[in-house]
Amino acid sequence: MTVHTALVTGIVGGIGAAIATRLAADGAKVVVSDLPGDALEEAAGRLGLPAAAADLGDSRSVRSMVQKITSDYGTPDILVNAAGGVRNQVGSPLEDVNPDDWHSIFAINVDATLYLSQSMVPAMKTAGWGRIVTISSGAGLRPSLTGIHAYTAAKHALVGLTKQLSLELGQHGITVNSIAPGFILSNPATRRQWDAYGPEGQSQLIRRIHTRRLGTPEDIAAAAAFITSEEAGWITGQILSVDGGVT
Repeated sequence: MTVHTALVTGIVGGIGAAIATRLAADGAKVVVSDLPGDALEEAAGRLGLPAAAADLGDSRSVRSMVQKITSDYGTPDILVNAAGGVRNQVGSPLEDVNPDDWHSIFAINVDATLYLSQSMVPAMKTAGWGRIVTISSGAGLRPSLTGIHAYTAAKHALVGLTKQLSLELGQHGITVNSIAPGFILSNPATRRQWDAYGPEGQSQLIRRIHTRRLGTPEDIAAAAAFITSEEAGWITGQILSVDGGVT
């Protein structure tokens, strides 16, 4: 059985941490990443996994991180980019959208996947095997409940990038898929959003979900475990909605 090396980013959030935990439990050598700082070190310590810090919106930082991972832990052939989110922003009218805020959200949600893929794909091509998973959102398929223009646009862009990478890389044995989670209480931003709905809004949201429950980070991790597996070699270019069914 081949032991694969996985890089999972965005592990300070609940979804990234759950994916890293699941892949490690399934036998992969997992390295985790997020922005440099105590939050990454604490999260990696809780997970018991090695960490490599980087600003994923900076191509040089990404290249340096991937080189270090390759040197210290082996060549990664699985990438799960769970870094993303709203960067502590809230919805605003169109007229108030700030260019810096717009580009900040694109940097972590779209640029990061481009830079990580550029750094990791050459080795995957050489090996003839690789798995890339992006974490998009229902906001990549329809308007976002957050009301944040940049977030919706960035997640739609990430869906497009996922499909384009799949077309280019499939012939090299590299699959590229995206998971679009439904509403999951996985970090402070989603909890603030949930609280802002109030009891009636929360009830309405639950009623729209076929399974009548919110998802968990472990639901997303289970999907990631499958589409990064050997068995999923003929699944690529897909956007897998893991949302309990949404009306």
